[in-house]
Amino acid sequence: MRILVIGSGGREHAIVHALSRGGGHELHAAPGNPGMAATCDCHPVRADDIEGLVGLSSRLGADLVVPGPEAPLVAGIADALEAAGTPCFGPSAACAMLEGSKWFAKELMAAAGVPTAPGRLFSTPAGVLEAAGGSWGGWVLKDDGLAAGKGVFLPDGDGEASEALGRLFPGGRGRVVLEKRLHGREVSMMALCSGEEAFVLPPSRDHKRAFDGDRGPNTGGMGAVCPAPGIPEGLSDWALSSVFRPVLEELHRRGTDYRGVLYAGLILAHEGPAVLEFNCRFGDPEAQAVLALLEGDAGAAFLSCARGNPDFSGIGILPGASACVVMASEGYPGAYRSGFRIDGIDSAGDDDTGVTVFHAGTAMSDGSLVTAGGRVLGVTGTGAGLGEALAKTYAAVRTITFRGACWRKDIGAT
Repeated sequence: MRILVIGSGGREHAIVHALSRGGGHELHAAPGNPGMAATCDCHPVRADDIEGLVGLSSRLGADLVVPGPEAPLVAGIADALEAAGTPCFGPSAACAMLEGSKWFAKELMAAAGVPTAPGRLFSTPAGVLEAAGGSWGGWVLKDDGLAAGKGVFLPDGDGEASEALGRLFPGGRGRVVLEKRLHGREVSMMALCSGEEAFVLPPSRDHKRAFDGDRGPNTGGMGAVCPAPGIPEGLSDWALSSVFRPVLEELHRRGTDYRGVLYAGLILAHEGPAVLEFNCRFGDPEAQAVLALLEGDAGAAFLSCARGNPDFSGIGILPGASACVVMASEGYPGAYRSGFRIDGIDSAGDDDTGVTVFHAGTAMSDGSLVTAGGRVLGVTGTGAGLGEALAKTYAAVRTITFRGACWRKDIGAT
């Protein structure tokens, strides 16, 4: 097949890498990045340019389009491609509202009987303050819309709450979900979905906080491991029967079929597992870890979902474990500088050694690879167990250098 992947980050590089390992497909990316360019042809079309992407897929004669980021999905790229006759492994705009609106997801979970924390929607800071009653330890604040993984706040006092509300209600306006705070370990579950069928991928764990020991501000993710340690037996089966299938069935009942990846952020609470959030695409950096363990022809499985005739017979999960460590720019997730030369990637490893370096925020400048984002690289290793995967990953991280490089030293340990 001729496959077009939309996006330019580490998640999209991981998708391209997974597609390249089976099926002999011709791969393209828009806009892509220097790492992806080693495997596929990159085209200078932005990921948010719906018209441009539809035109590019038509000119390429693409058999399948795989959007990586959430923004084009929420904006309707799948609908536009369907209208043009091109299969898309990604949900329609109506289904992508599971990520586009936290409150829509809450209401749908209630209708489907999916366990989640109780919450309320507010359009003013005053409403939130009155409902919280000045006691913040039991509440979570969530931006109702897209926030690039940075719209969730767990304030521990009035000062942190005031700062969070200032960000969530710029100019005094916004939509915020106030949700009961649940306690427990978090797990990321992703499934390949089409209509009412799903193939559940192994559980992973993202590390959101910027610094070791789960300290500092939330980020887009500083690393991930797969399978996540400490997972109760049967969690994947529970997620299929109690989360994915009920959500897919409720959407189908409403007249729309979900086709693409559905991500469920779970918490293993004392009251039992519950859903914290949905994403309408692969997690980032979870995709780097999870897709490293996917074997077979991913392209054929994605296409079968996009066409509404799911066939997962050609894919499977490799034994062992994987770990991804994000190398970030100094200052991330706050202000940071870019344009610094990156060295050492070639000696970090390759598929034969079980190490892959995914480009998340890089660019070419005067013939040199340079930093071009907050999260720069996702270094991923695989092994017979998590310990081996982490050892390979951190050994590779230490061979790569760029000015201000920073990373967490405890991925997989918390």
